[in-house]
Amino acid sequence: VNEILFGLGLERRSGPALRLEQRAAGGVGCVVWDAALVLAKFLETGACPLARRHVLELGAGTGAVGIMAATLGANVTVTDLEELQELLMVNIENNKHLVTGSVRAKVLKWGEDVTEFQPPPDYILMADCIYYEESLEPLLKTLKDLTGPDTCVLCCYEQRTMGKNPVIERKYFELLQRDFELEKIPLDRHDEEYRSEDIHIVSIHRKRAVSPQNPGGFGFLGRDLKAPLIPPPAMGRDTFH
Repeated sequence: VNEILFGLGLERRSGPALRLEQRAAGGVGCVVWDAALVLAKFLETGACPLARRHVLELGAGTGAVGIMAATLGANVTVTDLEELQELLMVNIENNKHLVTGSVRAKVLKWGEDVTEFQPPPDYILMADCIYYEESLEPLLKTLKDLTGPDTCVLCCYEQRTMGKNPVIERKYFELLQRDFELEKIPLDRHDEEYRSEDIHIVSIHRKRAVSPQNPGGFGFLGRDLKAPLIPPPAMGRDTFH
């Protein structure tokens, strides 16, 4: 049975929109989630210099975020499971005329060997990768294996209040803070249109090694994030489709 494909046009600040195919059936990776739109449009603000940078997207799904980074001059590898590779290739092909860096798709299963993705990238991009409790440990292993001291991880997620989602989110950030420093990017730095009170972008760096010059070992922020990262549930939300 052929899956139904339907398209999404993601406007860019300059030039033609990205053309992104989605699948009507096939699981969570087959559609462009709002967090991916928010992160893609945040990249366009210029807050992170991407030209000629090495960028890796985890759980890329449709590839929206990574392809946007490639249109901003980055050399991007979008990664996901084997079953998403065809969709990633379709979207890379559809937008190759907009790419000013480079973009390729590769299989990466969280928790498995990442040797072929070394050396560590400048940026790792993640949009809505926190939803299965059983995937937390493999995802954290992959992040630890992939990141170098200068790698910046941009994690965008939609805060969900249904079912086990709040517990899973809290556990993820508690585990993450063992090895990483986290800083929430304020809403007023997100794209003016593509933003929502319950979609958060977090900048993540490896904790610096403890040294006499840095006795706390916290490096990036200069402080330990003891307070819960996850804010109280927001009332209402914006949508982008």
